[in-house]
Amino acid sequence: MRELRPPAHRVDARARRWWTLQALVVPSGPALVTALALLVLSLLFFPGALVWLGPLLLVTLVLPALGYLVVMPRWRYRVHAWELGEFAVYSASGWFWQKRRIAPLSRVQTVDTVRGPIQQSLGLATIVVTTASTAGNVRIAGLADADARELARRIGAAAQAVPGDAT
Repeated sequence: MRELRPPAHRVDARARRWWTLQALVVPSGPALVTALALLVLSLLFFPGALVWLGPLLLVTLVLPALGYLVVMPRWRYRVHAWELGEFAVYSASGWFWQKRRIAPLSRVQTVDTVRGPIQQSLGLATIVVTTASTAGNVRIAGLADADARELARRIGAAAQAVPGDAT
């Protein structure tokens, strides 16, 4: 049995910045702010606690937050890829938990373009291909906005051209 090859096209390089900014907003930023607040409160009210609190905060909050902030965007960029074939759309996503989805174009129901505020500021978009499947949507995140519009058009046209459930 042959192994499934990775999809042919990488997402836009700006996706790394998008994932880094997301990490600052959601797990890393709050962890770093919490560590800083606890250090300041300790300095002001319990200076003797710094001996054990400093290393504790470093190990439990600061290092994991910085590690996530540095590692996750780079790792995701290496994993995230996509490909539009003659009969299917194929995507690879994730970083720690990786997912590969192949959806036959004959099963495509809708193609949506999603742009959150951070993506908009970086000129990026996500394509969401809804299929007649209980496995969920095919998502291609981190595309340049113009590339996302063109890919959505191509997927829609290809789905119309393939006979099957979608026509």
